[in-house]
Amino acid sequence: MTTPTTPSTPPNPPARGRRRAPSRMERAAGRAAALQRPRVLLALLLLLALTCVMLLDGYLRAEVGGDQRVRTGAPAGDVPDEVLDGGPILSFPGGQATTVSVPDKTIVLTFDDGPDPTWTPQVLEILEKYDVPGTFFLVGSMVSRHPGIVRDMVEQGNEVGVHTFTHVDLSYQSQARVTREIEQTQLALAGAAGITTTLFRAPYSSQTDAIDNYSWPVYESLGEDGYTSVFVDTDSDDWKRPGVSKIVEWATPEDGEGASVLFHDAGGERSQTIEALPKYIEKMKAKGYTFTTVSGAMADQQPTGAGPAGGAPGTTGSGDSLQAAHHAATGATLYEGKALVAAVAVAEWTVPALSVGLVIVGVAVMGRFAMMLVLARRHHRQRNRRRFSWGPPVTGPVSVIVPAYNEKECIEATLRSLARSTHPIEIVVVDDGSTDGTAEIAESLGLPGVRVVRQANAGKPAALNNGVRHARYDIVVMMDGDTVFEPDTVRHLVQPLADPSVGAVAGNAKVGNRRTLIGAWQHIEYVMGFNLDRRMYDLLRCMPTIPGAIGAFRREAVLQVGGMSHDTLAEDTDITIALHRAGWRVVYEEHARAWTEAPGSLGQLWSQRYRWSYGTMQALWKHRRCLTDKGPSGRFGRVGMPLVVLFQVVTPVFAPLIDVFTVYSMVFVDFRAALLAWLAVLAVQLVCAAYAFRLDRERYRYLLMMPFQQLAYRQMMYLVLIHSCVTALTGGRLRWQKLKRTGEVGAPAGTTGTGTG
Repeated sequence: MTTPTTPSTPPNPPARGRRRAPSRMERAAGRAAALQRPRVLLALLLLLALTCVMLLDGYLRAEVGGDQRVRTGAPAGDVPDEVLDGGPILSFPGGQATTVSVPDKTIVLTFDDGPDPTWTPQVLEILEKYDVPGTFFLVGSMVSRHPGIVRDMVEQGNEVGVHTFTHVDLSYQSQARVTREIEQTQLALAGAAGITTTLFRAPYSSQTDAIDNYSWPVYESLGEDGYTSVFVDTDSDDWKRPGVSKIVEWATPEDGEGASVLFHDAGGERSQTIEALPKYIEKMKAKGYTFTTVSGAMADQQPTGAGPAGGAPGTTGSGDSLQAAHHAATGATLYEGKALVAAVAVAEWTVPALSVGLVIVGVAVMGRFAMMLVLARRHHRQRNRRRFSWGPPVTGPVSVIVPAYNEKECIEATLRSLARSTHPIEIVVVDDGSTDGTAEIAESLGLPGVRVVRQANAGKPAALNNGVRHARYDIVVMMDGDTVFEPDTVRHLVQPLADPSVGAVAGNAKVGNRRTLIGAWQHIEYVMGFNLDRRMYDLLRCMPTIPGAIGAFRREAVLQVGGMSHDTLAEDTDITIALHRAGWRVVYEEHARAWTEAPGSLGQLWSQRYRWSYGTMQALWKHRRCLTDKGPSGRFGRVGMPLVVLFQVVTPVFAPLIDVFTVYSMVFVDFRAALLAWLAVLAVQLVCAAYAFRLDRERYRYLLMMPFQQLAYRQMMYLVLIHSCVTALTGGRLRWQKLKRTGEVGAPAGTTGTGTG
């Protein structure tokens, strides 16, 4: 039977040989897709930015690569004896190695491994108090993290030098790595204090006798680039924390001799250094010593060469390596340095904030799993008790509404499955302006109790509302045009409506095309995520969504809330919340199974989930005032809304932190510990999934796909949600989109209300 509505004339078929003009809906979908591309790009850029921040933070902490090698006992036959036995200041004027000693009765105070936010300011305070300059050899990663300390250091009149960017032994590194370590430190100095420096000290190499055949080429190369390498005459060994008196004793040179002296202002607990430093300064001043910088020592002393020197003996600070150590950073170096410092500042703020977010998300996720397990078990036991009943059995006929738009591949299987129903039904097919002959196929089947209602293309909500208007019975079942019911599905679905307080019932939607990898992943998601959630929400009496694939409603309740709304893309979530607010109870019936065709490609899956997540956000925003609803009708606002926002929006948006930090920890911290933590989380999820499969009587073999689902499928779902959030924040609009169907789904043979896998 066909019941036309206005305007009901189906579109004329295209003339032979002519290309059909796209419909209004197709044109709108095309425009919507074009508008979404920038938002997809923005979502991907946000993810890329987060990844870059994490990589930068890991690199700054010198844990990338984890190269902790330190060379000892290497031969030094290639190093000139004049260098090994010369002064602590090594330069290469004119390409020849030249050493300079510190003048007698002079101390060059040098400090390694800083800046440190705790100890370096205390060192600077002591130096300022005693009017003593220092030369600080700084680690570039620390400079970029604490630029203000470096700025104060230079303004106070101290000298700075390069101590590499990540404090690695350069004798093990390639030339490219050496260059990168130096250049990045110079950029950090430029960004922090607006300077570059010609001074250099290699990590793990305090005295000239530490130069060996492997490190010597590094010093030669840096010397050719104009760097002056600085060693020490006396080492306080303060890093050993031997006691204040020992530090002072070990830092003191032979009477009357000048010395380059090494202390540390970072790299560990330095309280003994802070206590020893003023005692040392007072002791040396009492012995008639003066304090200077490396540049000052070079200006006051003649070089001793290992060959012809580039400058005449007695040259003091005017040429080659004897120039002042600091130079003003200009041009690209200055701006790149400022960009580096700014990026590090962002990383320094972002990573701790993300760490806190990770803890919150982790607690929320684990809490959700625990809640789902407990409540799902309780729900299953309660609803499957022999004495449990909603009331007198519902035996009267119901109306099944099938909205259909271009469903020629699926409509026959859908209608034939309904025709086998063990519960009396009428079937109202609402053809929403299909152009593929869907209505004609439905009519040609000649199935009893089937009516076809035609309407101009107006969208799924309009089709459902039209079906409600044409329904003859007080209970209406809504389904999708690509869904297949089992014979007992309708009978199970309508039984909760025996309770007069129940206004709607959510059924158990299952993936029919689960043989593909994408289908198997979605099958796990449907069983674990959707159905465990619905059991939990059912017991809490705050069910957020009746799935569009299978749901039963009191016609009275649907009309009371104004029917299906066009305001959101998630009309199923919209009407469910509206029913709660109108005082109706919404429940879940696990035995009412519907087999639906899940998207078969990543593109189709993205489109579907994007519509779902964005539509859910729209529905939550539309009903935001439910937070202040009073009485029984306000239960959703008090319980359901916070849970949905937390578990379906906030937690999934931030859940990638678990994966991002796992990768971060594997690369930069502890691979084994991070892997074990990830496997522990996966084990918890597997337990939940296994229990969900047990409740639904599904085969466990699909759980073998779960680790791969975590690595690929889940990441896509996160990106979809981030995309939806970006669209919502930018005020974007998205129309309902039709997914491509194959019609391959059917109810498993012999199903009469029992689960199957």
